[in-house]
Amino acid sequence: MTDKTMTPEDVVGRLRSGMTLGIGGWGSRRKPMALVRALLRSEITDLTVVSYGGPDVGLLAAAGRISRLVAPFATLDSIPLEPRFRAARERGAFALTELDEAMFMWGLHAAANRLPFLPVRAGLGSDVMRVNPELRTVTSPYADGEEFVAVPALRMDAALVHLNRADRLGNGQYLGPDPYFDDLFCEAADAAYVSCEQLVESADLAKSGPPQSLLVSRHSVTGVVETPHGAHFTSCVPDYGRDEPFQKLYASTPWPEFAARFLSGPGEHAYQSAVAAWHEEQQR
Repeated sequence: MTDKTMTPEDVVGRLRSGMTLGIGGWGSRRKPMALVRALLRSEITDLTVVSYGGPDVGLLAAAGRISRLVAPFATLDSIPLEPRFRAARERGAFALTELDEAMFMWGLHAAANRLPFLPVRAGLGSDVMRVNPELRTVTSPYADGEEFVAVPALRMDAALVHLNRADRLGNGQYLGPDPYFDDLFCEAADAAYVSCEQLVESADLAKSGPPQSLLVSRHSVTGVVETPHGAHFTSCVPDYGRDEPFQKLYASTPWPEFAARFLSGPGEHAYQSAVAAWHEEQQR
């Protein structure tokens, strides 16, 4: 058994410019934001980002770190379109591969199973095929002869995900209503890094929830990081909900002003302190 605990800076030290990086979670829900913020404090750039996009995509796009985004959407959930993604896309800051949600999921499945592609019906008869001319179709070799979209595997150099609990070996547990696809992100990547609200003993994972809540297995995890409130300002239920007032601030504040106040500090503690100070100001 190996202790896989790391700091956010340790994780970023394993990443390089030009990588294909997967980011788990969904929209503005359980995103590994502390790891994204650590990435922003580095010089890493020219990333291909694979994500059910939320503010992870928005922050990286605003900072000019993305060369290509592979995603079915980029949303803040309560704010339908991620505004910093939109602004970056409108100015042509990066290339976009936009896939149907089901196509994206099966691309993860293909990569997790080390297959070059998987056949799906999703996308047929839609503009997905028009805006992604590199996509191909395949014909069933059986009597039905049905045509499918051959969704390519979404292989990644590294994946970042956030879970409610984890042990030092890399086993990760979600306690909310939805696993999203964090297990697939980990299995589809060459290296996977799990941040969590709390590190616990392995035996305690079984006490916290049913067996199916043990979402991520240590065999697919390279490193684990304890980052309390590390999904902020996205939700990480049942530990906490989305910080809607702060999300509105993020969406409405000019990027240089937002980045200077909340992202220019030396580490995650500086960010959390700046957020706490802002909330205190709102109470006055």
